[in-house]
Amino acid sequence: MTHEPAPFRETFFPSAEMRVERRADGSIHVVPVLELEPFNPNIPAELASWASKLAGKTYLAQRSARGAPWIEHTYGAMKRDADAVAQWLLDRTIERGRSMLILSGNSIAHATMKFGAMTAGVPMCPVSVNYSLMPGDFGRLRHVIGLVRPAVVFAEKATVFKRALETLDLGDAVVVTDDPSQLARPAVSFASVLATATTGAVARSIEALDPDAPSAYMLTSGSTSLPKAVAQTQRMITSNLAQGRQVLGKTAGWREVMLDWLPWNHVSGAFTQMGVLTSGGTLYIDGGLPIPGRFEESIENLKEIAPAFYVNVPLGYTLLAEALERDAVLRERFFGNLRMVLYGGAGLPQALYDRLQGMSVETIGKRIFFTTGYGATETTSGCMSIYFPTEEVGIGLPMPGLALKLVPIGPRYEVRLRGQMVMKGYVSNPEANRDIFDDEGFYRTGDTAQFHDPSDIGKGLKFAGRLAEDFKLATGSWVSAGRLRTQLLEALAPLLSDVLVCGETNSYLALLAWPSAAGREAGAGLASQLAQRLATFNQGRGASERIERLRLLDEPPSANAHEVSDKGTINQRVALERRSADVQLLYADPPDSATILADG
Repeated sequence: MTHEPAPFRETFFPSAEMRVERRADGSIHVVPVLELEPFNPNIPAELASWASKLAGKTYLAQRSARGAPWIEHTYGAMKRDADAVAQWLLDRTIERGRSMLILSGNSIAHATMKFGAMTAGVPMCPVSVNYSLMPGDFGRLRHVIGLVRPAVVFAEKATVFKRALETLDLGDAVVVTDDPSQLARPAVSFASVLATATTGAVARSIEALDPDAPSAYMLTSGSTSLPKAVAQTQRMITSNLAQGRQVLGKTAGWREVMLDWLPWNHVSGAFTQMGVLTSGGTLYIDGGLPIPGRFEESIENLKEIAPAFYVNVPLGYTLLAEALERDAVLRERFFGNLRMVLYGGAGLPQALYDRLQGMSVETIGKRIFFTTGYGATETTSGCMSIYFPTEEVGIGLPMPGLALKLVPIGPRYEVRLRGQMVMKGYVSNPEANRDIFDDEGFYRTGDTAQFHDPSDIGKGLKFAGRLAEDFKLATGSWVSAGRLRTQLLEALAPLLSDVLVCGETNSYLALLAWPSAAGREAGAGLASQLAQRLATFNQGRGASERIERLRLLDEPPSANAHEVSDKGTINQRVALERRSADVQLLYADPPDSATILADG
């Protein structure tokens, strides 16, 4: 006897109908029928508007330490403090082409400096905290400083950023920090900046903002090279936010309460922070991270703050699923108010999706709508999404205001994008800009996708790997490593948390892998389970997809070594280079006892 699947909790989505044009060259052009609704291309004006309507409502809340009381900052207070920062910047008459560099992690102070810079028309550049804290000569941070030419450097905690601030040549840039006395170089206190008396110059600056001038320099991940800077304008940012509000905002409840850890130096985290602002909501800053040893803080916060909308990367959802399975109280809290969850950064394994939905049905009797935000730093943030009924994970369809062009590459399509949210080019990088757009002005993402159902485009697209991750075996066979990784994580779930696909310059494919909590609990039986799973996976597959060997890794991926990005995803090439000794052991002949053979 079959049963109808449990219904989704109530969702509210606009039409996802698409106009589709198939061209003679094999490319497919996809544009939403629904047009992008009007929006205000001015974030500081949005802050002023919400502050006038919701002056006493909490916009941001943070903890000073794990388990400490929440420190809350209202819309009125944010407007007051951002205006003071803007006045301070206007008084300094920042030279055109200079910027504000923000070294600090997510915090109320970070947001204050960010919105103050936007109000004054000074481009701001938030940088990964890792650039300032990892050992070495700060080569990446030095590169960024040369790229964006900061006139102001904000480092919230002087003691935390002391070594970087005293080592690097910052030229004539003014350092703003909590305690200048901790530094051996001149600096200005953050408190003194906030004490600046505002004048009518601030309101005039907001009114005069050019929506097409650089407002934020957002850095690419720099996983295989030095990071590039994308000049994001107010029009790019606000058009992208308008897309999200139009298709997801009502279901997500951005005007309600959110809890989020994603770093604001990354576009996903920045989108969430500003999406809440432009919706009049409240954002609790989660101090946890989706890595072992740091995710416990996120779990504690989720038990206290139960949002209607939750965002994480696939690794975070793996850790969350393990925690939910162990803790009935957490399940009740997490699913209690939840209407929608979003995953990004990588494809979500279907098995993990099914696992989370199963717990949702057991807990509240309904499924939660899973969506995704596909995009890049170059497209401001996610500009494609799942906003239509589906049971399959993927990257969705373009949101209103975006044109999608799919260019055939074998069984896949290269994804190309055009719209107001897409950049004009990288900062001071003519070589990178030379081939980044095609002859119709579409941005070449370097990502590939496939249709869930080629006969029905309305079912959306699924991620099929990055072209830069593709490689050749010694036999000449091409390997789509990104697509293969997603398939493997699904086939080997829940035993592994992530894998590295190896094989370049070798005659066959093999894996380095990190066991998950479920894998570690399997103990001595893990190797035989993985061998059997791989044997099943390999059935009917050719050399470009068949996995011959697997070796487990003990050391977790290192953020300091750039193996793991700020958003919790694995940089495959960096990790493989760093773990070259493990790769050699993986391909040793004969293999040692720690190498698992697919044939058992």
